[in-house]
Amino acid sequence: MPVPDVMFCAQQIHVPPELPNIMKQFTKAAIRTQPRDVLQWSYGYFSALANGEPLPVKERVEMPVATQKNDSGLTPGLLKVLHKQLAKKETVALKELQIKWKNLCLPVEQLHDLLRLDNFDDGVAWMKFFALACSALGGSLVSSMKHACEILTEDPEGGAARVPYDTFAFLYSYLAGLDEEIPQEKTESFLAALKEQVARKEDMVGVADFSVKRMD
Repeated sequence: MPVPDVMFCAQQIHVPPELPNIMKQFTKAAIRTQPRDVLQWSYGYFSALANGEPLPVKERVEMPVATQKNDSGLTPGLLKVLHKQLAKKETVALKELQIKWKNLCLPVEQLHDLLRLDNFDDGVAWMKFFALACSALGGSLVSSMKHACEILTEDPEGGAARVPYDTFAFLYSYLAGLDEEIPQEKTESFLAALKEQVARKEDMVGVADFSVKRMD
């Protein structure tokens, strides 16, 4: 079909007044998030924006961590984004997790490795998956729980990184239960002592409350 012989001028092109601000926020978000695949991430960004969902955007630029494995994909900032997007559901559909994961340009192989650590055939129990993702970031139980507290806390950055005791106990018990070298009695003893310790702190657990103890 031949192209219509129509001339366009600037006056004929309607630019929505909100578009400049949308593009400005999009540019800032891309700079903060530093996606590996800008096109894929942009698709996820505008899909979330159109549907009124949490955007796949980091709160700040993350500097590379010397101790982190090369090409590990997942970072604390990206896991925090996933948590904001998916935590409202106790159980997340596998397809939805796969889409959010892909839109953050994370390696599919890493997602498969995490899913193989438990049985998620009936859907992905989000807080269990979150715990597994923290273990991928941490390596040890102590560092895994530190990441969990820093991601979940509502304290300001640089603060105590406190989380409710019940949340901490669930994540800790789950990860410890996957480690055959940690007896259940040791887990229960540690949590009982921690419970008593934080009872005077409105049952909130901060990083300093457990990082000096031997947990794993």
